[in-house]
Amino acid sequence: MTPRECAALLAYVVRLDPRMSLDDQAAAADRLAQWCDLLSDVPATAHGWDAAKTARDYIARTPYRIQPSDVSRPWHAHKADMLARHVGTFEPTAHPNLDPDDIRGYRVALAADRHAVATGQQAPTTHRAITAGPAAAEVERRLAQLGTYVPRSVAQALTGYRPRRAERDRLAVEGAPDPLDVTCPYEHCRAGRGEPCRNNRRKPRAKAHPTRVDLAAERHYAPENAR
Repeated sequence: MTPRECAALLAYVVRLDPRMSLDDQAAAADRLAQWCDLLSDVPATAHGWDAAKTARDYIARTPYRIQPSDVSRPWHAHKADMLARHVGTFEPTAHPNLDPDDIRGYRVALAADRHAVATGQQAPTTHRAITAGPAAAEVERRLAQLGTYVPRSVAQALTGYRPRRAERDRLAVEGAPDPLDVTCPYEHCRAGRGEPCRNNRRKPRAKAHPTRVDLAAERHYAPENAR
């Protein structure tokens, strides 16, 4: 924070907690100098951060008089959390002129992005490359076909009670062909999409008919579906 920002923060603190008021001008100047020194690397506002709100929350919760460290410690914890969630990649659109083969330029851009996250100028990039692009879109499409997706922990707990759904989820995540994505071509079955194959007694089969498995694989790996 700049001296002006520190002075504004102190004035706000005194307004919330009159005990912080000082009549002696020299003592007030010393306090301001102390706050400026200890908060010089703490921004007044940043992405997900507001020093005034941090001070207000402290005064509202704690009976003790606020110290500059009660603002700086939360900031450094916030900064560490931001950097921990940042995966170290930047959006290519933010650097349209960067040559992919320019290793030094890439490192400079990467350092600049990390500095921007550390100083709260931008939000951390929390997604990894595998969650973006055509492959991720295909996974989302496959999962959408299965219906509403429940939390992974709940799905794992229910695995033993719904093995067919668990198997379809597994195939969708792995990007493998799912026999239930197609209608069974076996003439004595003809189970529709999403329905399990049936035996001659019209009872659900644990596994799809081989012809259905082959058809699903053929369509999945067809040239127009190649990724």
